[in-house]
Amino acid sequence: MINFQSCAHKFLLTISLFLLLPITSAAASSTCTCDEAEAQEHKTTEALKYKLVAIVSILIASAAGVSLPFLVKKVSYLSPDKDVFFLIKAFAAGVILATGFIHILPDAFESLTSPCLCENPWHKFPFAGFIAMMSSIGTLMMEAYATGYHKRTELRKAQPFDGDEESDHDHDQQGVHAGHVHGSSFVPEPTNSSDLIRNRIISQILELGIVIHSVIIGISLGASERASTIKPLVAALSFHQFFEGTGLGGCISQAKFNYTAISIMVLFFSLITPAGIAVGIGISKIYDQSSPTALIVQGLLNSASAGILTYMALVDLLAADFMNPKMLSNIRLQIGANFTVLLGASCMCFLAKLEEH
Repeated sequence: MINFQSCAHKFLLTISLFLLLPITSAAASSTCTCDEAEAQEHKTTEALKYKLVAIVSILIASAAGVSLPFLVKKVSYLSPDKDVFFLIKAFAAGVILATGFIHILPDAFESLTSPCLCENPWHKFPFAGFIAMMSSIGTLMMEAYATGYHKRTELRKAQPFDGDEESDHDHDQQGVHAGHVHGSSFVPEPTNSSDLIRNRIISQILELGIVIHSVIIGISLGASERASTIKPLVAALSFHQFFEGTGLGGCISQAKFNYTAISIMVLFFSLITPAGIAVGIGISKIYDQSSPTALIVQGLLNSASAGILTYMALVDLLAADFMNPKMLSNIRLQIGANFTVLLGASCMCFLAKLEEH
């Protein structure tokens, strides 16, 4: 005989379980979501703390690095005509060269070959290397045209005059002050104004290349929400900006800008990375570093920056000093410069290894 009461109890129990299961699941889900939200908020707060530390640390390091060449300028031992100055410039050039090859160019290749990008055309052609090459050529052309323009302007200022209309006294005075007189032509004495103009162009282009990269790394750090990623970058980027700033400051110092121009260039370099971090913090909720648009923009800008810095380090900094007659006639200075350029590059390679971890 079937026990209807027992069956009824089992049926009711089954129905109750089915009715209570969604409620229990919802409650569990609600608790889990709340816990996850609290954990995410804690991670965001911790990441923000390290971002603020990064802003202060990188600002101080950047300002100290770019100001250092001006602070030691009055130290006779470190004046531009001393051998030590060549060694310092070689170290800075090694830092800038490694920045282009080790820090920036690999990031550009990684961005432009990301799986997040469509295969055509980004995976069909090495755009990172192409843009870096074109930016190097463009930098060469820009520097040559700018220097040539100022050189031609100087030559046009040397106006010819008619020797028959001037007295012998005027000839003597003009010969003393202006140059050598040959008939009715004027030949100015050679000056170092062309070198000064070239140094100014070099410092401005170099700052442009450094600033492009600094903006990108600042925004990337500011947009990151993982404290474990930001923490090791604070020290690495601080040293990175210090060494880069030293190289840039040396170039600015050689260019002999007026006080206002120097202040603007120093402040611009010092503030650009912290400003990038602040922008990254502001757009962290909407910025997706793995989106196709972000990857393409980062890749193209990093490629251009790498090309500029590579050209500047090799041609304008290293080649100019290593071919200097003073260095060519001093084997000890040559060996020292070779060592310091490798030391500067090695420091940046070590920082690149730190940034990976």
